[in-house]
Amino acid sequence: MDTKVSLKTGEAKISEDWLAVVIGLFIFLLSLTAFINWDILGWVITTKVWTNLAMALKPTSGNYANLPGLLSLLITYLFLLVIFMVGAYWLKANLKKFVLGFTLVFFISYICWIIGGWAYIAATPNQLDNYGISWSLNLTLEAGYIIALLAGLFIGNFAPGFSRVMGEAIRPELYIKTAIVILGGFLGITAAEQLGLATSVMFRGLCAIVEAYLIYWALVYFIARKYFKFSREWAVPLASGISICGVSAAIATGSAIKARPVVPIMVSSLVVIFAVVELILLPFIAQNFLYNEPLVAGAWMGLAVKTDGAAVASGAITESLILTKALAEQGIQYQQGWIMATTTTVKVFIDVFIAVWAFILAWIWSAKIQRLPGEKIKARQMWDRFPKFILGYMFTFFVIILIGILLPNWVSQAKTAMGQGNVFRSIFFVMTFFTIGVVSNFRKLWQEGIGRLALVYVICLFGFIIWIGLLISWLFFNGVKPPVL
Repeated sequence: MDTKVSLKTGEAKISEDWLAVVIGLFIFLLSLTAFINWDILGWVITTKVWTNLAMALKPTSGNYANLPGLLSLLITYLFLLVIFMVGAYWLKANLKKFVLGFTLVFFISYICWIIGGWAYIAATPNQLDNYGISWSLNLTLEAGYIIALLAGLFIGNFAPGFSRVMGEAIRPELYIKTAIVILGGFLGITAAEQLGLATSVMFRGLCAIVEAYLIYWALVYFIARKYFKFSREWAVPLASGISICGVSAAIATGSAIKARPVVPIMVSSLVVIFAVVELILLPFIAQNFLYNEPLVAGAWMGLAVKTDGAAVASGAITESLILTKALAEQGIQYQQGWIMATTTTVKVFIDVFIAVWAFILAWIWSAKIQRLPGEKIKARQMWDRFPKFILGYMFTFFVIILIGILLPNWVSQAKTAMGQGNVFRSIFFVMTFFTIGVVSNFRKLWQEGIGRLALVYVICLFGFIIWIGLLISWLFFNGVKPPVL
């Protein structure tokens, strides 16, 4: 299904890559007005885990608490529609068709996200009492991504006429790249908040992820290529998605090697699904075997669980379980927050490494993999291949982390600002999953090896990723304990 004919005419004023940077930075800059106490984006809709549908939708800021959720959703839609209409004009898209398509994409995607937030689907084990329920599928809010993907696959494969109506707005790369630009700022404030941690925890976390990532990536890539005969187009995003963090890593490195967008999204879907299995199992294993080494357990969650939401949730569950067991078995009461903070710190360093690895792969593919005999590699080739949205990601990350270092009194405002910006990131993520489903021929994907892809993931995850992550966590965090109350 060709939804971007206009982009191939050479008439577009901007590429989708650069447009993602522009839109992402625009939203980022608007969020920074929180530093001067302007709550410009406080009306943005956010979705929470819910049991009462009426409470599912709320504005992100308490200053807009009286704004009805449905009205907040409508304002958010209109805001994004105007921004992307300008982008569609620059891309030389058909504006009338784009407006209709974007409207359908936005609302279908958001409905999927709301469904995914139902407590019986999304609540993690440590949240069940909060919602007054006794069980849940434990999928976190990221369940909305999977529901959106399934909805898109259904429409794309069984309602092709409807998918053509949305054609001008089916732009998964634009949505995900914009999201990643915004993600940089959110990760920046997450890192800035950890500046108060002991320096040893920060340093150990950085060393641990570099070592783990280099081992993970090489092994997954080797297995996918050698034993399952996947092409490089599939093996690279698979290795990155398992080694770093699902969606963002797979998309970034997939772009660096010019893979089709459907490839990293399929990988990301597997990451989200298997993260649920890890979320259910690993905290209880940690409680029984690592309650003497609480920060080893926290780092292990960050290294083993491959989505941000599930990793942080696993850190929270692990902390609750270990604090309880340490008090019961040893009479030791550790200070709260350190185990989950260690998980978050390790996870943030892993996410930051995305930009480094995308650059390395862009160079390798230009200089080695796709280089013609006798061809000299020029800087222009590297620049053309390098995913430009990574520059936006790096910019937003370093701006916020520098604010945290140089102006620590502004961290609370930065957290508010990036929290509002991160709402847009989540919306773009769910739109990405839906639109990639629409353009995906499931039968063809199965022929290309989706089943084998899942098998590679199972073998790598349970065969060595979890256990290497545990070993490295032990090497770097053994003997490092949280403060005792």
